[in-house]
Amino acid sequence: MGLRTKTALVIAGTAAIVATLIGLLVHQRTADNQRREAARAVDARLVEAVSAYASGVDSGALINPADLPAALRKTVTHRPVRATYLEEAAGAKAPVIWAATRSGRDIIAIRRSYAPQARALADLDRVLLGSGATVTALGCVLGVVAAAGVGRRIAASVCTAQRIADGDLTDRVRPKGKDEIARLGAAVNTMADALSARLEAERRVTADIAHELRTPVAGLVTAVGLLPPGRPSELVSSGVDTLRSLVEDVLEVARLDVPGVEQAQREAVRLSDLAHRAAALAGGDAVVEVRDDDEAVVETDPRRVERILTNLVTNARRHGAPPLTLEVGGTSVRVRDHGPGFPAELLTQGPQRFRTGARERGAGIGLGLTIVAGQARVLGARVTYENLPDGGAQATLDLGPGLPPSVPGHD
Repeated sequence: MGLRTKTALVIAGTAAIVATLIGLLVHQRTADNQRREAARAVDARLVEAVSAYASGVDSGALINPADLPAALRKTVTHRPVRATYLEEAAGAKAPVIWAATRSGRDIIAIRRSYAPQARALADLDRVLLGSGATVTALGCVLGVVAAAGVGRRIAASVCTAQRIADGDLTDRVRPKGKDEIARLGAAVNTMADALSARLEAERRVTADIAHELRTPVAGLVTAVGLLPPGRPSELVSSGVDTLRSLVEDVLEVARLDVPGVEQAQREAVRLSDLAHRAAALAGGDAVVEVRDDDEAVVETDPRRVERILTNLVTNARRHGAPPLTLEVGGTSVRVRDHGPGFPAELLTQGPQRFRTGARERGAGIGLGLTIVAGQARVLGARVTYENLPDGGAQATLDLGPGLPPSVPGHD
């Protein structure tokens, strides 16, 4: 149940309770006043009847009536007082109000119908019921309107926070007023400012370090070329190549972190061709099977797609187990291995930079999948990761809508 529904129900319930209490109070006060006025009128008529009875004049009063209510008879029999009694309706018998007193050995009584008062009270109850229903309905409408306004403001803050979480650090909430929702929006903006400043500082430090390392790494590459052939030279060369690759990856991540710096250069290409090239580049000694029954043509940046697929295959080769397969279907490419699967942190939190899945270096996923996420963001593509029920891990690149089957130059 959403906030709007809850707010509307609370306001409608409050209106219904208030209307019920007011209705009960008005009903009780009106009933008491009617009974008091009727008792006063019948008592005044009894006084006249007793005076006429003492004078021997027939006033129409009832003398020792057999149907006098027992409670009233008992009251006037034991004490010389005037008393009134309302006899409620029973079956077809209408309500009656009595007044009686004792004169000598006789009981003198006056009986009047209470039906007009009962009808008036019933009419009042109907009016109160209709008014209560109207007030409750109006309260429900007002609750929906009030909740809708509050819900829109909260929903706007939620959407903005979600866009910030998705990477749009320029988006901000526009708080209105000075209530709790406005303070929530201001807190989201403050959080976004702090997050943006921190990420920018990290990006600058990363980029600066990578730039500073490029010159000495280039010198190392040159120096390695001057070493005499042998095992020591091979070890140094391997380490320098790894360092150079890491520096280039760090610089690429730094560029991808800046919105608008990287732009996709799109052209129509067969996705199967890109899959074959990526398998050849990243396969290494492992055999990578490419299944490309679908000859789909997409409009995309081939260099970036190759980069994504190469990194996915490299990740599968390093941390998975053969056989490795690339399956092209429509505008999607699925990269699968038969290893232990993706770590839980990747499936729940997504790629995180500077962490590697190699056991000797601790838990994590390295820069490769971070670059995949950045390049996919530039392309407007989507990459998902999952562990399959029958074992192994699968990463899926979805490039979105494809082109029509017949494309010039790709017949």
